[in-house]
Amino acid sequence: MCVVEKQVDSANRKGILLEMVQVLTDLDLIISKSYISSDGGWCMDVFHVTDEAGKKLTDETLMLHIQQELCATRSKGEISRDTELASQKGAQAQQQNVAMENTALEMSVTDRAGLLSELSAVLVELGYSVTSATAWTHNDRVACIIFLEDASSPGPISDPKRLGLVEEQLENVVAAHGETGQKNSVRVTTLGTGRTHTERRLHQLMYADRDYESCRACDRTHVSVGRCEDKGYLVVNVRSRDRPKLLFDTVCVLTDMQYVVFHAAISSKRSMADQEYFIRHCKGSLALPSESETEELTLCLIAAIERRVSRGLMVDIRTENRMGLLSNVTRVFRENGLSISRFEIGTEGEKAVGSFFVTDSSGEQVNPNIVELVRQASGGSVVTDHKSPHRVRQSQSDIEAKPKFSLGSLLWSRLERLSGGFGPIRS
Repeated sequence: MCVVEKQVDSANRKGILLEMVQVLTDLDLIISKSYISSDGGWCMDVFHVTDEAGKKLTDETLMLHIQQELCATRSKGEISRDTELASQKGAQAQQQNVAMENTALEMSVTDRAGLLSELSAVLVELGYSVTSATAWTHNDRVACIIFLEDASSPGPISDPKRLGLVEEQLENVVAAHGETGQKNSVRVTTLGTGRTHTERRLHQLMYADRDYESCRACDRTHVSVGRCEDKGYLVVNVRSRDRPKLLFDTVCVLTDMQYVVFHAAISSKRSMADQEYFIRHCKGSLALPSESETEELTLCLIAAIERRVSRGLMVDIRTENRMGLLSNVTRVFRENGLSISRFEIGTEGEKAVGSFFVTDSSGEQVNPNIVELVRQASGGSVVTDHKSPHRVRQSQSDIEAKPKFSLGSLLWSRLERLSGGFGPIRS
């Protein structure tokens, strides 16, 4: 396979690996293989990347852009963070800051059929337009980020009273069908312009919501955690169906759990991906985590990978952007007994472009007539494709494709020799 190899040498600091993977992922590049090694305060990361079609990168402008982005990333003093404000209720002193940022609604609540339709209808009634939105569901929980504008005057919303009202109204919608004691969080925040990574934030929301607690052994994603006593490493092996953004999702959870990746090897073959990580907790101690902490790490890795699994009928829409579009489309799904397992919608110029993954609440196949109903509601083009979670079967070909030894063991001697040459640059 033709690839372009990107080698990155830089000072090792917390979060830099995630930031570099994020740069490549945001450019829709496919990472087919990667070797990661760090020691002596420095790291060397090698990524084999192709375009979405699996072809070698030939665009010189794109390659220059990748180089510039990676250089900018490694020169930062610390990992970038979303700029967040607490609840807007009573936030009079923050009004000027709000006007300079993007206004976003963040939710992590119990999932149920029709929830998104009800929430988007409230936003229309209160005079808000949705500029972009993304939601994931996992283990009966949903995390959602919706960027809002005032429909009468496009731009960030600066009135804290209005923001407090919308937060209160949406909390009422969520609580109306909930049970006592359920964990639900609805808040209006401001996210820094140009510094917000929605999918990164969704991982943070679902991790904080502890969606992984309901995870059990999964036949699609296999995770094992061992110990390297003499080095003080945990050795994590992950085997799953290969897909775009897999490495990003895995590194996200390791970062959120405060683990530092010292060495890693990632490869894919015959639609399967193998990842191996040598990690330590960032607290710096060589003491290995307890058995319960190791179990939590296993469940969190499974959850991070499974959140993005596509389930149900994929409905792609492309139409003229207008207020109430999200409400109209989601109402069609609700009225036809469909649940939204994942969706993303945004704008390209004057067009609204989005993808919805919907399932029938009764477990039946989605009625094909839904296409025409969505087309009528959106007024644009609609394309569908059925998606179902891939099951990892231990077929003979899979067994043959599975490495008969650790990926890390293959590279370990080389990595140790390489790392021996790393050290801080002295002025």
